[in-house]
Amino acid sequence: MYVAVKGGERAIDNAHAWLAEERRGDVAIEELSVAQIREQLALGVARVMAEGSLFDPDLAALAIKQARGDLIEAIFLIRAFRTTLPRFGASASIDTGAMTCDRRISATFKDVPGGQVLGPTFDYTHRLIDFALAANGEPPLNAETGEARTEPTPHVTEFLDREGLIQNEVDGSETPRDLTREPLDFPADRPLRLQAIARGDEGFVLSMAYSTQRGYGRNHPFVGELRVGQVAVEMDIPELGFAIEIGEITVTECETVNQFMGSKTEPPQFTRGYGLVFGHSERKAISMALVDRALRWEELGEDNVGAPAQDEEFVLSHSDNIQATGFLEHIKLPHYVDFQSELELIRKLRAEAQQASNSDSQLFQEAAE
Repeated sequence: MYVAVKGGERAIDNAHAWLAEERRGDVAIEELSVAQIREQLALGVARVMAEGSLFDPDLAALAIKQARGDLIEAIFLIRAFRTTLPRFGASASIDTGAMTCDRRISATFKDVPGGQVLGPTFDYTHRLIDFALAANGEPPLNAETGEARTEPTPHVTEFLDREGLIQNEVDGSETPRDLTREPLDFPADRPLRLQAIARGDEGFVLSMAYSTQRGYGRNHPFVGELRVGQVAVEMDIPELGFAIEIGEITVTECETVNQFMGSKTEPPQFTRGYGLVFGHSERKAISMALVDRALRWEELGEDNVGAPAQDEEFVLSHSDNIQATGFLEHIKLPHYVDFQSELELIRKLRAEAQQASNSDSQLFQEAAE
């Protein structure tokens, strides 16, 4: 007989205590500090901030520590904390053209004003395990390191725009809907889609982007520009009558350039895909730009070939890892009553099937006699 698990509050308290013990690990090993996580696991911290919709490296590092390195659990913690914060106002749109770039590359133009800045990247590493790190070895410091560019660096797509070769973006004069305060609904305009993708699970968005490159959406992009750096955040102060800088954040921005054959109202030209995320997160920004472009098929008058990345409801409804995790993991919780009803139904159906089989056998035997 199936019965409920007993233990109640005491069992839950013990589970919490055991979790804390497992999180700490071997007490003979020095405890990992929040500062170490923030500085040495910066890419994980960036992902937690981006998908948690809160720029706070210290808090994201703390969430990673509490979650034992489970980034989705850390994102959940950040989002839950975010809901408790008061809202004082809205900042102005950041000016990425004035970004202090640590990294800035273009796959479309070799010589661009401001130059290409490789910056800190895995792109040119050999992907070989560095065993010196296991011995707490430090990398050699005799190589010269680059410095972030402080002068304004124009976007590469501006050069195409001068010749009218790239589609003009619509000036967003209306205040976009805020996905952190309003539930997602459909149809979703582009600002709302970009918010959802920016908060979406990196792996899911990457898979959708990869599918477009493999032909599910006929979307062949070029990276017009990828840049990583610091931008100022400004806020309008009504009492002052002008905006003041309230801080600085690190972001990754990607603009893709896509060929567009034109439509009845638009000439042949290039179109854009756009990605912008907190922290240093190139894979997410590029993936975001590809998915953004795939979802623009209707406004550009293109054919919907039935690709998953072109399905707005499919992409946006399944990209959020917190919703997906909640729906997935709820099946671990007690479903005793539901299962008992299913169990009784299966038993009843089996009994009826056995009874019918016995009746058929009896009829066959009587007919044979």
